[in-house]
Amino acid sequence: MNNQIVYQLYYTFVRRNFSVLRFNFRGVGRSQGLFDNGAGELSDAASALDWMQGYNPESRFCWIAGVSFGAWISMQLLMRRPEIAGFISVAPPANLYDFSFLAPCPSSGLMINGGEDRVVSTEDVIGLVERLKTQKGVIIDHQVVPKANHFFENHVDVLMEQIDTYLDSRLNNNGEGSTA
Repeated sequence: MNNQIVYQLYYTFVRRNFSVLRFNFRGVGRSQGLFDNGAGELSDAASALDWMQGYNPESRFCWIAGVSFGAWISMQLLMRRPEIAGFISVAPPANLYDFSFLAPCPSSGLMINGGEDRVVSTEDVIGLVERLKTQKGVIIDHQVVPKANHFFENHVDVLMEQIDTYLDSRLNNNGEGSTA
């Protein structure tokens, strides 16, 4: 949760008056537990969303965001929770994890990756986006941050500018920005 991208994502939603929570998956940082190859981490994310909804009982919708492995987990959560109105998926590991559960994707969102990512190629993310564009009324935007690696070293500002532009456009068009 102290990753620079996660930190910046947190504040980009705070600036838009969302209630926001960032957390570590089990076994990361000072959290308890051990890495569980996705099942336990999905449970962690669902518990975090349950807590946020208890904290904001009047909220009609929410957004999720994840980076790399967290993007894979957040997309699994998206499939289980119809109240999720949008997502930001940064460096989704389309070549490392199975995303077939997303067909069809129930919500519009943004997938963004680095143009020089050696962990996940742009072609792999494009392939994932193309598979997800089949749901009527759902728009999966894809953007690339040129010259950025998987961690967006020296390019986090450009990444966040692209995410801010996407959120501004999406939230202004749908009016889905006052609570989460």
